[in-house]
Amino acid sequence: MFCYQCEQTAGGTGCTKVGVCGKNEDIASLQDTLILGLKGIAAYAYHARELGAHDEQVDSFMHEALFTTLSNVNFDLNSHIEKVLKCGEINLRAMEMLDKANVSRFGSPEPAKVSTGFRPGPGILITGHDLLDLYELLRQAEPEGVNVYTHCEMLPAHAYPELKKFKNLVGHYGSAWQNQKKEFEEFPGAILGTTNCVLIPKDSYKDRMFTCGIAVLPEVAHIKNRDFSAVIKKAKSLQPLPEKAAGTVFTTGFHHNFVLSIAGKIVDAVKAGKIRRFFLVGGCEGAKTSRSYYTEFVQKVPKDCVVITLGCGKYRFNHLDLGEIDGIPRLLDMGQCNNAYSAIQVAVALSKVFNCGVNDLPLSLVLSWFEQKAVSILLTLLHLGVKNIRVGPTAPAFLTPNVLGVIQQNFDLKLITTPDQDLKEILG
Repeated sequence: MFCYQCEQTAGGTGCTKVGVCGKNEDIASLQDTLILGLKGIAAYAYHARELGAHDEQVDSFMHEALFTTLSNVNFDLNSHIEKVLKCGEINLRAMEMLDKANVSRFGSPEPAKVSTGFRPGPGILITGHDLLDLYELLRQAEPEGVNVYTHCEMLPAHAYPELKKFKNLVGHYGSAWQNQKKEFEEFPGAILGTTNCVLIPKDSYKDRMFTCGIAVLPEVAHIKNRDFSAVIKKAKSLQPLPEKAAGTVFTTGFHHNFVLSIAGKIVDAVKAGKIRRFFLVGGCEGAKTSRSYYTEFVQKVPKDCVVITLGCGKYRFNHLDLGEIDGIPRLLDMGQCNNAYSAIQVAVALSKVFNCGVNDLPLSLVLSWFEQKAVSILLTLLHLGVKNIRVGPTAPAFLTPNVLGVIQQNFDLKLITTPDQDLKEILG
């Protein structure tokens, strides 16, 4: 990167400034945070726009915020802090916009049990986030007798009424994005990647993989205008999937509209002491072995507590049978990462019922971060003043010690330690 003040490579020999163009490393860190947050907002706004929804405030902020990250525009630290928190506010608007667009088009999600087995016949595996891509694939594949299986963040699609109507939406296969190469190689049908979180494919399945929309991979056929005839043709040319009994059965679809419809039952269980605490455990998944923390944490959550989850981080533990409390499942999967909006709506509603602030609710947030959208969601929570959030498995590398210190001081942000130690501190 070029330093306009020194006319040298920033930080290199001859550059007399610290960081980029005279900005200190903390400002550079905040700019990195802002850019990552904007990428998250862009993803949600893109999906919403595909469904015909847009928000002028979201668009305007994107322009303004990106402008402020130019190297010779803004040198004020406090201004950057304000902009980062504003990013969280705008991300909340973007998530709300996407939620309303999805519900308007596909109906309000309802709890659904999802099989992980195979049905005999040709099959297509779809991964990513875009529900409109899935809808069009189902519509085109149904008369051709081709079954469709969801992967990773597409699991919550099974909860939307307008998607469940398709008889060829038959199940779910696989887990989170980082396992694609193994899982895609083992899946015998065609594969469609719709958005981010796609990996460079192995040669063993490259010829039966396709992308569409924003996702593009080298040497992989790209579908335009949602004409999935080539994907369907490929699926029919391959050996049909054999019948395979379901192993794990996933449950998803605990959208805030449904959860709030049984709010009275939840409140009664809390007041009766049957539910002691709620834990939101979710976010982005990754390959680090230290992420086993989240599996162990959920396993050790006391039986009088409820676990709420969302995003692909849930694949660390959503295979577990946690049982119920008075008919209320102890594991509530709210959906994709953007369904953090649902978790926020539930928390706000409960705070009104109990006449307290969100930070006073019996609610603890234990998040896994990795991808840009996780950054934007964290900024939303900070914008809302949510405190005592635990994040892991490590601190974001783009936060300098000073910036991390400010967040910890003002919001009591904590890094995860061990499940036993964190549960002991939370539960007292």
